Amino acid sequence: MTPTRDDEHLERSVERDAERIRKARAEREHLLVQTIYLTTLGLVFVLPVVAGAYLGHWLDGLSPGYSMRWTLSLLFAGIVIGAVNVYFLVRGRG
Repeated sequence: MTPTRDDEHLERSVERDAERIRKARAEREHLLVQTIYLTTLGLVFVLPVVAGAYLGHWLDGLSPGYSMRWTLSLLFAGIVIGAVNVYFLVRGRG
């Protein structure tokens, strides 16, 4: 039996749809990997900042009077540590 024009059209249509499904599956996995990577970047930066601010606030509470010396110092240290963490994470990925 020889293939008809409708059979050839159907075959091309099925192949095109199968390729679209494969491409969508690959893009979905890529999006998930990017989402996890960006979330990790955020946590690696934010956690030292929050920890520094919390520890600084606690240390300032131990001293008499109103002081923000430790809070600001450790907040700045947390920002620097977080930036270094992000740099090394991005550099290691490339």
